[in-house]
Amino acid sequence: MKEPRDNVRVLIRRLPGNDLPAPIRATKGSSGVDLRACVTEAVVLAPGQRALIPTGFAIALQEGCEAQVRPRSGLALHLGLTMLNAPGTIDADYRGEIGVIAVNLGSENVTIRRGDRIAQMVIQRVPECEMIEVEDLPSSDRGAEGFGSSG
Repeated sequence: MKEPRDNVRVLIRRLPGNDLPAPIRATKGSSGVDLRACVTEAVVLAPGQRALIPTGFAIALQEGCEAQVRPRSGLALHLGLTMLNAPGTIDADYRGEIGVIAVNLGSENVTIRRGDRIAQMVIQRVPECEMIEVEDLPSSDRGAEGFGSSG
């Protein structure tokens, strides 16, 4: 069953020195597009080490949208490579290069090479919201119970 998609236009700018493929979905059913490492030389992350990995692209999103940069599950499972600040948020008014804050949570060094698919980017609509300060909040079944309180 094919549902109609709510298309969002994303303007993408290739930055100087970037000869990598533009971000695309790996399959028709993919939620996000793959982001690749646009490094000039391999980056080796020792266990516990982190680095900002450039992608070589900048984007412009339509108002009311954000891009979420997320880890790739295979890299996390097999290498322990994930992202800090995940998901990373790219606001609609940001025009700088997309970067991925990679961290090695594994037990072995991880090497990131030019062109490696290191993250995925998902575009989401963001509703406008109005913060209304009140004296009391409406009650709920859970109330103010914290972490782990729902089972």
